[in-house]
Formats: sequence, C-alpha cells, structure tokens
Amino acid sequence: MRKFWTIAVILALLLISASGIVAASVTGGLPLVAPVVNTVLPDNTPPIWPFMFVIIACGAISGFHSLVASGTSCKQIAKEPDCQFVGYGSMVLESFLAVLVITCVGAGVAMAVKLNDGTILSGKAAWLHYYDSWLGEKGLSDKIAPVVVGAANMMGKLRLPESVGVTLMGVFIASFAGTTLDTSVRIQRYVVGELATDLRIRFLANRWAATTFVVLVAAGLAFATGASGTGAMKLWPLFGTSNQLLAALALLVVTLYLKRRGGFKFLVTAIPCLIMLVITNWAMVQNELIFLTKKLV
Repeated sequence: MRKFWTIAVILALLLISASGIVAASVTGGLPLVAPVVNTVLPDNTPPIWPFMFVIIACGAISGFHSLVASGTSCKQIAKEPDCQFVGYGSMVLESFLAVLVITCVGAGVAMAVKLNDGTILSGKAAWLHYYDSWLGEKGLSDKIAPVVVGAANMMGKLRLPESVGVTLMGVFIASFAGTTLDTSVRIQRYVVGELATDLRIRFLANRWAATTFVVLVAAGLAFATGASGTGAMKLWPLFGTSNQLLAALALLVVTLYLKRRGGFKFLVTAIPCLIMLVITNWAMVQNELIFLTKKLV
C-alpha cells in the first residue's frame, strides 16, 4: 500500500508539471533559451563524446533497469504479455519524465531566477546563472536546483505560489530517491541471498540478515569520508560506466539466447551490445585518465 501511494504521488506531480508546461506555453511565457548546440563550453567540461552517449544511454538502455526487471518486475506480471505493459510502459513514463526535466532546465528557469540578494534574472541570464560553469564540478543541490526552479516557475502559471511549487518538486524528487533506494536495497538483498546460498552461508541467506548486511555496507560507504555522508560520491563518476556495462551484459545474455534459437535475430541485440561495450569502455578509460590527471596535479 505504501508503494501504491508513493507511485500515486509521483504520477500526480508529473501531471501537475505537465499542466504547468501547457499553461506556460499557451500564455507565451515559456522562452526556450537553452542552445541546441553549445559551442562555448565552460572550463573543466569533459569531451562531449563519448560521455554524452553514456548519459543518454543511462535512460535509454540502463543496466540498473535490467536488474529491476529480473528481480522485481517479474512480481508485477500475471502472464508473459504483461511484460510489454510493465516494461515498455515504464520506459515510456520515464521518457515523459525526461521531456519534463529538459523543459524545466531549458525553458522553465528562464522565466525567473531569484538570487539571494533579491535580484531577479530572466531569459538567457537566468539560464547562464546555472549553466555558465560545469555542473559536474558542483554539488548535488546545484544540479537539482534548475529542475526545481524551472518546475516551480511553470507551476506558477497554474496559480500555485512559488513556495508550493518548490515544496511539490521537493516531494517529487524525494519520492523518486525513496523508490530507487528501496529497489536498490531489494536487488542487493537478492544478490547477497543468492551468493550466500551458493556459498552455503546460511545466516546471510535469510532475507532479514541479507537486508541488514546490505544497509550496513551502504552506510559504511556513505560515511567513509566523514559525517557528511557523501562517501559514495567518490564512486559516482563511474556510475554511468557500471550501469552501461551491466546493460551490455544483459544484451549479451539475450544475444546468446536468440543465437541458440537459430537465424539472424540475434543481431538485433548483438550489434547494440558491441556498441555499448566499445563506447562505454572508451568513456571509462577517459574518465579514469581525467581522475588520474587531477590526482597528479
């Protein structure tokens, strides 16, 4: 029941955000100021290729999603045809979310940005307030701020006060984080339980013990660098790599399955698998070189 209400809140906020976009567009108050191609890149910006491919692929073909599908989606279906509705339907919904976020950061922020000193920016100046430097070098709050501000601005066209819009977006993002955390812990518990069963470690095979182990390990990683709880950020730059290599592994499994069935259908997954392996490893090497360069300097 808790999961149902969480999903209901997320869907409701998606609809409110979409309604805000429609209202702002109809009134002509939604300027699209983000350039299609930004040729003037801020300092410390990594090469757009291959990193942009990995960023887009994290939503389009995600290894984490393949884990979710194997561990939790199977519990949501009564028969095989339901996979289309649950799996494909979820990806369509996530694509809808991506469009909303792009609209928030590409146009919504241009409606108004209020600075700490009371100055109000709009148009290109408001967009540059967030994107005149490389956001990858900043904290999580700086990266989320354009989405929250942009959404709140558009919700304002529905007569919702700015404070209400910001609060709703805060709940929205927290709900996504909560469901992701819940799913991550559940999947890790499955993995730990299966490994414990194979290794005959009976204590860890118990779901309560496995869950406790997973949570304690995650907490240890989070607080490894201090009380700030940002220890896991040390590994965050490699999230895209690990996610896409996991997606490539999923494609490889499907490729082998189709190959055994005969014919050339296996090429449908074999070619994307090869592309994922090449570009993701390329991005990983580039990322490691950037990391080592910073350490040496």
